Parts: sequence; C-alpha cells; structure tokens
Amino acid sequence: MINEKAILVGVDGSHASYKATWWAANYAKHAGLTLQIVCAYSLPSYAAVSFDATYTAMGDDNAAHSDAQEILSKAKAIADEQGVEAATLIVTGDPASVFVELSRNYNLIVIGNRGKGGLAERLLGTTSSSLPAYAYCPIVVVPYTDDDGKVMHLNNTITKVAVGIDESKWGLKALELAGNFASAWDASLDVILAVPNIRGLEGEQGVTDSYMEDLGESIKPLQAAHPDLHIDKTIVPDTAVNALTKASYDHDVVVVGSRGRGGFTGLIMGSTSQGLIQHSVGPVYVVPRKFVEAQEARIRKLSEISGVEEISVQAADDAAAETIESAIDPMHQPPSRNTMMQ
Repeated sequence: MINEKAILVGVDGSHASYKATWWAANYAKHAGLTLQIVCAYSLPSYAAVSFDATYTAMGDDNAAHSDAQEILSKAKAIADEQGVEAATLIVTGDPASVFVELSRNYNLIVIGNRGKGGLAERLLGTTSSSLPAYAYCPIVVVPYTDDDGKVMHLNNTITKVAVGIDESKWGLKALELAGNFASAWDASLDVILAVPNIRGLEGEQGVTDSYMEDLGESIKPLQAAHPDLHIDKTIVPDTAVNALTKASYDHDVVVVGSRGRGGFTGLIMGSTSQGLIQHSVGPVYVVPRKFVEAQEARIRKLSEISGVEEISVQAADDAAAETIESAIDPMHQPPSRNTMMQ
C-alpha cells in the first residue's frame, strides 16, 4: 500500500545525504507530510558496508548497526529543526535493491548526490542498479556541489520550476507532475522543449513556430487543471541535458522524465536524466518509466471492474451531518459555530 502522507529520504552519513534530508524535511513541512528517514547497508564486503566517515569490519553487524543509528540520529535532528515529524528505519541489504523495493510504497524518494562515491554512486550510476531507471515512484536528487566542487545553496521556498518535455508518455507525465508541484508551491513553471540541430536551418523560424504550436497543445490539459498557474514555454536549440542543466542555474527544481535506460543500453545511448543529475546545480525531480507504467497498469485494472464510476459531489449541509452524528452517537456534541470559526 502506498504511503501518500510520507516522503522517504535515504542517508549514508555524507553531507550530501544530510542536505537531501534538509530538502525533504522542508518540502514535507510545506506539504503537510511526514518524513521517513532510511539508512540501508549490507555486510558482504568493506566497500558495501562503509558509510561516509567510517569503515566497519566485514561481518560486524553490531558496529554497522550502531553507525547507522548515529547517522539516523543526525538526520532526525535536521528534520526536527525543520519542525517535521520524522521516523527512522534501518534496513540491511544492498542499498540499490532496498530503495527500489521501498519505492513501491512511497510517492517520493529523496537522495543526495555528492558526485562521487557514497549512496548516490550506488543508486544513480548508469548500471542496472540505477534508482531513477528502476524505481516505482518519482525521485528527487539533491546535489551537494556543482562540477567545480562549490557547495550549492538551497532555497526554503520554491518559486521557479522547470520541466523538460517531449511527446513520450513519461515526458508528458513529467509535465503533469511538474504542474502539480509548481502549483503546490504557488511557483511559476517553465516548460522547455530541447530541439538540437535546428539553429541555422533554412526556415528555422517556421520550424520553431511549429514546435511552439505543438508545445501549446501539450500544455492545454495542464492549464485546464491549474488555471492560476503561470506557465512559460521555451524552445531551446540544444540537447536536453544542456538545456535543462542551464535551467538548473535559475530554477529551484528541474523535472525530467526517465525512459529507464539502465545497464548497457544506458551506457551506449546515454540518458537525459542521468546527464542532468550529474551536472545540475539544483534538485532534479525524476519521473521514472516504471512509475508511469505502474500507474497505467492500475488505471487499466480499475477500468476492467464493471460499475465503477468516479463522480464529484458536494458535502451535505451541517443539519444533515448533525442528524447523522446524533444517530450514530447519541452522546456526541457537535462543535459550536464559534468553536468551528476559531
């Protein structure tokens, strides 16, 4: 069962993971959600059980468990400082496998990226263990430093969101979720379509106008769902990775869909989400392929049940509610008007 009231954040003792905890706690506070902080480790080798600042002897589960507890206590302190209710969880097992499995039960997972080593390397690499490629829920990757090693600043309030779009179903799902995210923060949304190799073409302006028209059609459902959302449309004559990386410099979050090209295919063909994660200077919100496919499967399953109809109704008036409450609990005293208005 999906826990819609909690965000999951992974920690490994690195500053990057604590920064991810800060971002997740700040978002949870804004959205009225709770926070689940998870530290996962395995014992087969020194490398697999090493946290950011300690190395635990092979097979020494007690020491590893103690290290994990200390890491969680620091992360919880960060959440507490944000005023967010946080629960902690230790899981033994390969971190990549653990978080992929946990992604079945949450709406969002947040992890930090320090560029090299640690939890991010095991979860974000272009191998079969890539979390964005195989997760069943969206992933937010929070960078610790830029390409030059400069520690990046995070804003408490999100005012500008960018989303990379294409006509794939995961690109369109990224657009939908970016709209929901921006609307929840009362932020503006910049919809970016990257079209490489059009600069200097004969009739370049006509081609650009055609793409802009298609982009306008794509955002119509979003405009209908969020009529108050300020949306800008941008055509960028560059690769998606370059366009969205540039957008990360002046946007608080960049949203992108992932086709799930892990393993050998990902190494050969590349991946927009992987490239963006490695170079972005701000949080990257990844919409994985498996998440989109899982949602489609649930919709298909629901449609196969006869007699199911979703309808919108208004709540009955106060008198009707009080009559029902008196019937089900004669001792119940409904709140007074003055109490309800306070």
